Amino acid sequence: MRPRLSWSLLVLLVCTCDRAAPIATPPDATSTDPAPPARARPVTISIVGTNDLHGHLGALPILGGYLANLRRARADSGAVVLLDGGDMFQGTIESNLAEGAPVVRAYAALGYDAVAIGNHEFDYGPVGPDATAKRPGDDPRGALHARIAEAGFPFLSANLTLATGAAADLGAPAVMIERAGVTIGIIGGSTEQTPRTTIAANVADLAFTPLADAVAIQARRLRERGADLVVLTAHAGGKCTAFDDPAVTTSCAEDEEIMDVARALPPGLVDVIVGGHTHQAMAHQVHGIAIIESYALGVAFGRVDVVVDPTTGEIHSRTIHPPQRLCTAKDAGPEAGAAACAPGPYEGSAVVPDDAIAAIIATPLAEAKVLRDRPLGPTLLAEFEAARTRECALGNLFTDLMLAARPGHDVAIMNGGGLRAPLPAGPLRYGALYEAFPFDNRFATVRMTAAELRAALAGVLADDGSFFSIAGIHAEARCRAGALEVTLSRTKGRAIRDTDTIAILTTDFLATGGDGFFAGVQGRADAVTVEDGAPIREVLVDALGARGPRTIAPDEFLRSTAPRIAFPGARPVRCAP
Repeated sequence: MRPRLSWSLLVLLVCTCDRAAPIATPPDATSTDPAPPARARPVTISIVGTNDLHGHLGALPILGGYLANLRRARADSGAVVLLDGGDMFQGTIESNLAEGAPVVRAYAALGYDAVAIGNHEFDYGPVGPDATAKRPGDDPRGALHARIAEAGFPFLSANLTLATGAAADLGAPAVMIERAGVTIGIIGGSTEQTPRTTIAANVADLAFTPLADAVAIQARRLRERGADLVVLTAHAGGKCTAFDDPAVTTSCAEDEEIMDVARALPPGLVDVIVGGHTHQAMAHQVHGIAIIESYALGVAFGRVDVVVDPTTGEIHSRTIHPPQRLCTAKDAGPEAGAAACAPGPYEGSAVVPDDAIAAIIATPLAEAKVLRDRPLGPTLLAEFEAARTRECALGNLFTDLMLAARPGHDVAIMNGGGLRAPLPAGPLRYGALYEAFPFDNRFATVRMTAAELRAALAGVLADDGSFFSIAGIHAEARCRAGALEVTLSRTKGRAIRDTDTIAILTTDFLATGGDGFFAGVQGRADAVTVEDGAPIREVLVDALGARGPRTIAPDEFLRSTAPRIAFPGARPVRCAP
């Protein structure tokens, strides 16, 4: 909002321009015009950000309690803006059974103002059980379109277009809202990694343009339309470990996507960023922008308080709060429910879970519990850890089960990003397996030479991203003449020649280009075959059942003295010239 110049202010401006000029006199010194209205007091706008819920509905009633306390504290102005940084749906039975609809209903009741479109928002594919379009006329983003249509709040992404450059029919790039007399522009953004981090077929006709460029364009338009405050909610994030001083970023990874975006934006264009995607946390100021990100799975939220003059739009101050964890009881997470979660006081009052939100999620939670409690047969003697960036017992168990389910393949490969939760000790139940691998990926076969597989594994070791679990072969990497050289041998010890064709069993996500592991065979005729059958998870359930009620220990699948992929030092492996 911008004021008109009063006559007295115009006089002042004239006088300060030329002190020797005569003082201008109003046309009528005895005018009875009313005095200008009193200047409005600055207001505090609280921007609250969540991210990467991944369907963990049980967190939302407690989040609602925190929001209720904050809104009461802002009752005089109503100045709370609630945003989400994407990846809302994919990950739990209660969300996936209805392709994210329970999350949308709960978010609407919580009062979200806007959400970013994350890479996993594309995972469901068409409406119904198929994860990709199978028939002519199928909408590869039908489930996402359905959620957008029913939401009642905007889905945003400024850098998402059709591959032709035309606008995509997926939400909007930005919106404007008003709070306490302050005009707020909200921009959405999606990670540029989306084509490699969701099922490729569902985004094949889309483009994810450079995020900073798209945000700058939208921010300028919002400013021209009168936005006093501009906020970006983006499914792109960072990683910091210390939150004592927002100005100190020494604990932050400097090469993360949202750091690059913030530094690329012209100063003063964007005021606040709500991030996501990395499942890490931020509460920092970077290049003059306040950035928050709050882990994942509903364990925390972020907050920035911005003090704004509603008359001039001038920002007086910004306070970046550390990530606020929803539960303070040791080892109690919000998914355990209000009984196990002990939130502390917030904004001067006890946090009380929101009964209305609890009612909304009650039915999907109850339906999911029936499936979750189904026993699968084996008993785990200890937890099978899920590790994204290194070899783990869970990944090795999964790849062994894959080969058992589809004999005739030489190798099975699973990416670390596909493993989302550990398998707890005790009788193995369907819910635990589902949480560990919540994606409806199908099996795929990739045929490539041993030389190509060696090169792909060398690329994994030279990077610090997702690790890849393997079964059927042993890989050993060594530095030779300044280069990383990988040798392969079959599990039974037989050598593999570079020209041998290897039949690799994997997921359709990886086979069609996800994570870039099989980039070398994309477009090659007959290199990739995708099954049109049950999701991999259901096949693994059958494979586990075939083992019967036996006990399984992690050390059967992970031996520090005999890793399935051996390499020198730590990743990323660097060989001295």
